[in-house]
Amino acid sequence: METINWPDFEKVEMRAGTIVEVNDFPKARNPSFQLVIDFGPELGLKKSSAQITQLYEKEALIGRQIIAVVNFPPKQIANFMSECLVLGVVGENKEVVLLKPDRIVKDGQRIA
Repeated sequence: METINWPDFEKVEMRAGTIVEVNDFPKARNPSFQLVIDFGPELGLKKSSAQITQLYEKEALIGRQIIAVVNFPPKQIANFMSECLVLGVVGENKEVVLLKPDRIVKDGQRIA
């Protein structure tokens, strides 16, 4: 594993956000949802493609807080522009368990 120094870590902007919209993403190479996430008044709404279909239903994701990296450049995935990276733990069968705060926090708060 490659190590990083503290200034490298400080460059990564991880924030809490709430999923406000979930859509199917049939054009994605791997099964995915298109998410719209509210990161509060400073960052607003951001879109993300997330490969989380194995463990999550669309309806159950609405209103759920997540953790995402918000300072990557936008990335085109098929016909969709992903603006942030939703974080999760990848299991043995490539299923993703979303990271979330264990208490409700304000959208947009930074992860330290």
